[in-house]
Amino acid sequence: MALAALAACAHRADAPLVGRIWDTHAERYVAPADVYRAARASYIILGETHDNPEHHRLQLAVLEALAARGEPRILAMEQFDGEYQAAMDAARAAGADAEKLADAGHFDRRGWNWPLYRPLVQFALEHGWPIVAANLSRTAARAIVADRARSGLPPAAPAVQAALERDIIDGHCGKAPEPKLLAGMVEAQRARDAHMASVLRPGSVLIAGAGHARRDRGVALYLRDDAVMSMAFVEVEASDADRASYDYLWFTPRAQRDDPCAGLL
Repeated sequence: MALAALAACAHRADAPLVGRIWDTHAERYVAPADVYRAARASYIILGETHDNPEHHRLQLAVLEALAARGEPRILAMEQFDGEYQAAMDAARAAGADAEKLADAGHFDRRGWNWPLYRPLVQFALEHGWPIVAANLSRTAARAIVADRARSGLPPAAPAVQAALERDIIDGHCGKAPEPKLLAGMVEAQRARDAHMASVLRPGSVLIAGAGHARRDRGVALYLRDDAVMSMAFVEVEASDADRASYDYLWFTPRAQRDDPCAGLL
């Protein structure tokens, strides 16, 4: 009901959502300072829309607030594949700056839009925070798509399976891949979430897509529930109907982008 009310508010001129933060558990809006004070969890997940600059600005603000408390943290990032962790550690030990660390981690500068992530990496370097390459390698993910058994995971709960299938179909502009491929893609997504959880250590802040930040089907499924704080930065034009799985929703403007499905409809 609270989320339905939020969706209704998005269309009311007297209750603009941009810049507001919804506390799902308290069922009220809170100030950024309230969120920073509440960010005491062992694992903090900051879910983003990858191409939205405002989401990355706010992520940096959260990191700055954590650092201001003098708490040592670990920055884990979906944007680096785990197979390059050793190379990143070696580069850092040699005094690498953000650019050289990105080179060592084979950061896909075009695919991930490096200028949006560079400030986060630079922040961690300047504050002495370890940087963890959190993502499953692309080679491993492709292998799981081809053969689901390679994930080593128990079968997904039916609700999780169905939700992940919907996510993938929505990501393909409503066109479902053939069943075997769809099942493999779901399993690879589960494997990514499980892998990210496995590399996190207490004190970690994970930068990842909003889907990975969900409590009901993301990384949190593989961590102790009471040890996680999940926040999603949400574009106000996006549907809020299925976003009850976050602890906090921080509403932002929508990024300017072309409709990727426009030519397919």
